[in-house]
Amino acid sequence: MAGREDGIRQAGVVSADASVWAEELLDHLRPNGRDVGRVVAWLADAVQGTASLQDDTGTLLAGKRPHLDDNLVAAVAAGRIASAAWEGQGRHLRLVRVAYPNPASAGVLAVSREAPFDRRASDMVTHTVQVIELLLKAGEATAAGHRLARATSDLRLAILQLLMVEDTVSARRVAAGLWPGLLDTDTACVHVVESPAHERDRLVVECLDVTGERALVVLCPAVDEHVIVVTPGEGEARDLRSLIGPRPRTFIGGSARQSLARTATAYGQAVSALAVAHFRPDKAAVYAERTHPERLIDPAPLRGWAARLLRPLDTLAHHTRAELLATTRLGLEFTAVSAAKVLGVSRNTVRARMERVETLLRTDFSDLTARAVVHLALNTQVSLADAPDDTGTSQAGQVSLRDLLSGPAMLTWAHDVLAGLDKDTRDLRRSLRTWIAEGGNAERAAQTLGVHAQTVREHVRSAEPVLERQLLAGGTDLYEVVLAHLAVGDLDQPALPTTKSGLPDSLVHR
Repeated sequence: MAGREDGIRQAGVVSADASVWAEELLDHLRPNGRDVGRVVAWLADAVQGTASLQDDTGTLLAGKRPHLDDNLVAAVAAGRIASAAWEGQGRHLRLVRVAYPNPASAGVLAVSREAPFDRRASDMVTHTVQVIELLLKAGEATAAGHRLARATSDLRLAILQLLMVEDTVSARRVAAGLWPGLLDTDTACVHVVESPAHERDRLVVECLDVTGERALVVLCPAVDEHVIVVTPGEGEARDLRSLIGPRPRTFIGGSARQSLARTATAYGQAVSALAVAHFRPDKAAVYAERTHPERLIDPAPLRGWAARLLRPLDTLAHHTRAELLATTRLGLEFTAVSAAKVLGVSRNTVRARMERVETLLRTDFSDLTARAVVHLALNTQVSLADAPDDTGTSQAGQVSLRDLLSGPAMLTWAHDVLAGLDKDTRDLRRSLRTWIAEGGNAERAAQTLGVHAQTVREHVRSAEPVLERQLLAGGTDLYEVVLAHLAVGDLDQPALPTTKSGLPDSLVHR
């Protein structure tokens, strides 16, 4: 009886011990503890020995590699034997095959200890293999999910890039397979949502949730804090704005409604509105159609002038022309690096395309006045695209840039824009004019003015709040200030394509 009582007591101890180590092992299946390396380390400690996991190529995945017989390891990994045991030199070794999610490959768990493998140690090894296999399957499923999410994200970016170069047919074709009806619209708005970079992935998920995938949500390839959203409907735009309120350091800027072919223009507008949103209590802003120069000029001659300026591009195939125009629009608004990331090309490709446009237009984009004038022509194409075409009954094709900028409304606007600069005793107007004439180069402007380059930079920065426009960042704000200087005669007219008279446009009507 005494022996039987001891036997019962011993069995109880074994059962309790098994329950403890089994719970410890199962803890590694919890979401915050899923790590094969930690499981192998746990097993080594539990059996008071060493443990390692290697794949069928012999690569060590976890633990400390013991001295193993390569042929025996290969036999276990290939499945010719499920497990193997070996003892010698004071060590006891167990090899067990670990099945991988991919049936074509497998791993081998090797466990070594000084004491023989009793039932407890053998059970630990067996159950550890099962846990490792579960973790590997879970890891593969997670990795497959990440690959699918990445592929989907890349596909959304590809659609946006097609829209950026006005290839709406291909964009719709790509979108139709996964998101039927997403681009079944002629017009849309573009929104740019900004949040801290580490929160952007979560923000994308929320954008997809609130829009019900009725909008094109894209991780901005150029700015780590930005999410670009193309919203076909007004409802999706409202849903996006609802995300901003409860989220600190999150802002949204939206464009005016544009045709899908003008997605690049809408994107530029959204970025401009985002800058304004940083100063709004509700952290949101929509692009405001403030008084731009192209709105102050008689549309008929303006359209004729823009058509003449951009006519060399009309000889190109439609796709090539659209590609060059889209790249130039973005390249004039942003840096070559940012434009390249948005378009999905290299910065050298952006520069090459813009150089081709320079050659065709016979101008030089290092000249800020030339950039501003081409920017005006491109904006005219967009803003007056739907206006009645009455240039055929006028002499619009012969009007010069000087004529366009000398109208009463344009002159009044230009004087109003620049008037505030005259109130500063530092002569900000002279510094800004010289800086523009030197292509935005502070060092060259400083040499011309006989001052330090830092003084020029400070004067340009000081002019920004006076003009209510960003200058050092480039883009639309700077080009408007350049046009104001051209209108009042503070800057020389840039070189432009020749007119029918054979003279440069800047020399006509002088």
